[in-house]
Amino acid sequence: MNFRLPRLGADPSAPFPDPGLALREPDGLLAFGGCLEPARLLNAYANGIFPWYSEGQPLLWWAPDPRTVFRTGAVRLSSRFRRRLRRSGWTATADTAFDEVIEACATAPRPGQDGTWITEEMLAAYRRLHRLGHAHSVEVRDPSGALVGGIYGVALGRMFFGESMVSLASGGSKAALGALALQLQRWGWPLIDAQVPNAHLDSLGAVSMPRDRFLSMVRELVAVPEERGRWTERFGQVPAQALASATG
Repeated sequence: MNFRLPRLGADPSAPFPDPGLALREPDGLLAFGGCLEPARLLNAYANGIFPWYSEGQPLLWWAPDPRTVFRTGAVRLSSRFRRRLRRSGWTATADTAFDEVIEACATAPRPGQDGTWITEEMLAAYRRLHRLGHAHSVEVRDPSGALVGGIYGVALGRMFFGESMVSLASGGSKAALGALALQLQRWGWPLIDAQVPNAHLDSLGAVSMPRDRFLSMVRELVAVPEERGRWTERFGQVPAQALASATG
């Protein structure tokens, strides 16, 4: 571990270092240590910081520059995939299967990855946030009720911080992201944090945003009052046909 990296203490309410002090290599590494108590996690997200580490590593905190984000009105689904959605019979809901979605995210095989960063400690932490009304899932099911994909993350004010998404059938995660973006746009939430880039996110319309700009938007959006709690009723049911018509 780089000796210059700040170490966080046990107090979950203690402030984080300034994200502008994060390392350039590896990009965005800001601090290590601390805990995953709700107060610590919510403070992190409110300051544009997120935890990311693997089993056997210390708890690592990140604030990369630039930041990968989705504009909620600009998630891109291909014409071919939208044609599939119209025939699929899939339906998206929210917060009806948080545990199932996060478990699937933790255990689904991912090309080029050995193991998962969603440790047992992380699973327990986000389940706590879900029970407190801060963490949410969007789940997509086929007509039989089987889970085909999902996404989960943390909401503060009108800012959604995406954590992970999963496909249990081809395209399931794309449908979950599309449904989330559609509903957030309808609610007036402009941004989904996607943390760091990869080719899959880029293909869905993710863009890079300078960290300073991202942090400025986060400060504005988390300050907007929003009711905390489960999204099941507010989100409703989003049929794939509607999703296919609303995304391009």
